[in-house]
Amino acid sequence: MVTVNRPLRIALLSYRSKPHCGGQGVYIRHLSRELDALGHRVEVFSGQPYPDLDPGPRLTKIPSLDLYRDSDPFRTPQWHEYRDWIDALEIAMMWGGSFPEPLTFSIRALRALAARAGEYDVVHDNQGLGYGMLGVPRLGLPLVTSIHHPISVDRRIDLASLHGLVKLSRRRWYGFVRMQARVARRVAGYGPLITVSASSKRDICRDFEIPPRRVRIIPLGVDTRVFRPRQAPRVPGRIIAVASADSALKGMATLVRAVGKLVTERDVHLIIVGQPAPATKRLAAQLSLADRVTFTHGLGDEAFSALLASAETAVVPSLYEGFSLPAVEHMASGTPLVASRSGALPEVTGDAAVLVAPGDSEELAVVLRRLHDSPAERAALADRALRRVGERFAWPAVAQATVAQYREAMSDREATAHRQAVRNQQAGEHREAPEHRETPEHWEALGHKETPEHRETLGRGETPERRETLGHREAPGPGGRSGTSPC
Repeated sequence: MVTVNRPLRIALLSYRSKPHCGGQGVYIRHLSRELDALGHRVEVFSGQPYPDLDPGPRLTKIPSLDLYRDSDPFRTPQWHEYRDWIDALEIAMMWGGSFPEPLTFSIRALRALAARAGEYDVVHDNQGLGYGMLGVPRLGLPLVTSIHHPISVDRRIDLASLHGLVKLSRRRWYGFVRMQARVARRVAGYGPLITVSASSKRDICRDFEIPPRRVRIIPLGVDTRVFRPRQAPRVPGRIIAVASADSALKGMATLVRAVGKLVTERDVHLIIVGQPAPATKRLAAQLSLADRVTFTHGLGDEAFSALLASAETAVVPSLYEGFSLPAVEHMASGTPLVASRSGALPEVTGDAAVLVAPGDSEELAVVLRRLHDSPAERAALADRALRRVGERFAWPAVAQATVAQYREAMSDREATAHRQAVRNQQAGEHREAPEHRETPEHWEALGHKETPEHRETLGRGETPERRETLGHREAPGPGGRSGTSPC
């Protein structure tokens, strides 16, 4: 039986957990901290880049070949770095143009869990959805899965902007999405799926063909101890944006073009937190924005949060977001926000942001110009943002709701095991039931008198045909039918 208030032993899996700039690492850090604060024992299993965890949760490193490290992406490892067949599979997939990490991490994680399966009550897979996760229930462990949004949406938007051989190559890179869809359909039968918004739930159910009743919505939180307004005055004309990965999906090109229009009329400066793509750098150079656009990354918590709180305006120009932690962090910093009217952004921001059409640099430039010129509108947006964050986005509430899903998965697993045990018992009883044989007493009940021939026949096992041969018929049952029912 699942004890309602018993502390749980939780294995929390994340195939990559970039600490400050990317939703997975932020989610793992804050969720694990709050689960630990509730009294549960949390062990995080992660591949590179590893998360920065707060005191309490334990980190178990599941090292990959780290083929996509920031300092040397798509690197070729030295021979001494190869440890087993999983490493060989990982490099072969990368050389073939695929993205191997969700698959190879899931296999390594399953191997690590199998060696210590008795130490956990529940496994929580964060966005991995690799084939290895299908082995977790076979270890007797309940499985809960988080899907922040289906990467099928990223693939659709990304491929729409590409052509020729580049498009073919990128399509192959997104091959892991087919695996994630298959695994999502399977694990939905093992335990609940968690997502972060109603928008993401609709996309998951549509693209991965998941029944809506199997998907639970638990919005993300923000650490208001870190992300908060500061006493220092904001830098006039500063615009801030955060991009965990500079792809077409994040809309950085739209923002750079909008700033290119704005700098001809206003004294503004854009800071983008994240590694820029070469195309974004080229665009900034083409628009002569070298002194008006700055890129930075690798900031610690204090420097990052202080930078967000120093801007007059923040922008989330994404073409799609399943939730957008940066949007909530901007709001918690009291920074007036402009966001795209796409994905979950309207749901997350409510009335605390100005919404613009995704991909429309003209409209974005107009709104940025208006906010630049209107301190009163910026102050009103900041007030609404702080109020919305306080009402909706708290990590302790996220952890409590997640624990409820853990307990549901454990109860479902226990009920499934009980039903299987009953079926096994019934099957065993059926196999052990004695074969039915006619007896003299049975013949007497049917009105037949035993004879030596009957005794000989009964010893061999009687049948209706054999009785007919001996000249006997069964006594009629009710309604004139034979006393033997076909049922």
